[in-house]
Amino acid sequence: METMRLEVRDQVAWVTFSRPNRANTFGPEFVEDLYEAANRCATDASIRAVVLTGEGRFFSAGGDAKHFIELGERLPAAVLEMTGPLHAAVARFAQMDAPVIAAVNGPAAGGGLCLVAMCDLAIAARSAKFLVAFPGIGFSIDTGGTYFLPKVLGPRRALELMLTGRTLDAEEALAWGLVNRVVDDGELINETERLAKQLAAGPGRAFGAIKRLVHSGFVEAMETHMEHEARTLAEITATEDAREGLRAFAEKRVARFAGR
Repeated sequence: METMRLEVRDQVAWVTFSRPNRANTFGPEFVEDLYEAANRCATDASIRAVVLTGEGRFFSAGGDAKHFIELGERLPAAVLEMTGPLHAAVARFAQMDAPVIAAVNGPAAGGGLCLVAMCDLAIAARSAKFLVAFPGIGFSIDTGGTYFLPKVLGPRRALELMLTGRTLDAEEALAWGLVNRVVDDGELINETERLAKQLAAGPGRAFGAIKRLVHSGFVEAMETHMEHEARTLAEITATEDAREGLRAFAEKRVARFAGR
């Protein structure tokens, strides 16, 4: 991949956006690489947690505005070409069993902010900033932003970010619930690694089921969702991890989950 690196260490996939000279912005190659990274993380059984982070000063500044200007009259068609693999990648990350963590090393704007909202958990460096950005250039929002941001923040706060152009610093993002933790810049990777290893040692099938239930709970009727919960739990109790969890409880020891 030309615009990002994927490295697997201790069952954790580290996806690092590597266009630092272009603020890790999204161009055609970036969205294709993101789609490839998502597919690899979703299909490799040895990957049990995923981290998204950026190289250099930015997490990601979102869409590559310079590229958009160069497209001229082709822009609408090019947007549809780019959002296909981009949105497929977002869906893969959101629906895979492995928990996905954003390690926000710097400003996250536009689609970069939307990727943070898509992740299951987020840790921000103290220097990180968060900005929707799209309306500033007269654009509406993609990358799942109008799906994930209202769920994470509530519709009023999501709309405030989307309509006013407000920028949140890391502490404000923590107070709003956009990130789970704020750490000093030099501690970001260590803190993220500790969390990722903890999640990678967990019951992967159960984690995936929980992720999908949380997302479906926003669109299903209460009775439908509780039936969905019951059927999912019945399926998960047949997994190796569930049997190991019960044995460990009975034997008063720490469970050794295999992700199966």
